Amino acid sequence: MLDALRTRGGVTENVLEAMYKVPRHYFMDSTFLQFAYEDKAFPIGVDQTISQPYTVARQSTLLELSPGMKVLEIGTGSGYQTAVLTALGCKVFSIERQRTLFKRATLMLTQMRNTAKLFYGDGYVGLPAYAPFDRVLVTCGAPNLPTALLDQLRPGGLLVVPIGEGETQIMHRIEKMPDGSLDRTEHGQYRFVPMLQNKQS
Repeated sequence: MLDALRTRGGVTENVLEAMYKVPRHYFMDSTFLQFAYEDKAFPIGVDQTISQPYTVARQSTLLELSPGMKVLEIGTGSGYQTAVLTALGCKVFSIERQRTLFKRATLMLTQMRNTAKLFYGDGYVGLPAYAPFDRVLVTCGAPNLPTALLDQLRPGGLLVVPIGEGETQIMHRIEKMPDGSLDRTEHGQYRFVPMLQNKQS
């Protein structure tokens, strides 16, 4: 799997090394275990999916992570991306709005002795009590730029978020400059489940 991701390009070796440390099949339904290391997304329940490995690798690369960075993740999902972020040495704070997935990911990451702090709540609100963050990662499709998350990003920090209201979104990398202005770049089309505001289940 990692060789295939390396061939596609746009990913860094430190991210691939982190992914090597995280067994993806731990986070998947037993129905799909034989496909765990294919570059595909799979259902994980409640109309959510585990992202395909290239998406995980690409988003992680765009964040330009270094050990010790404080990262806010919106959309814990299965916990796979969360585990990759911690394998990169980051201090991870992750929010999940689906109670079923929150409980499942909490159990799995606890069993793995993962250090991420998980929260059940609305990703649009973020975690202002724990801000500021060095990096913010959104793993669901946002219809527009979530301003509350930008407010929780430190000057010089990066936000990676797929934006769009249709079936596909454009991956954005947004740097918050010291003067408060934003430097935005686009990095291709992706397909994510939607980010829903003020809804938990």
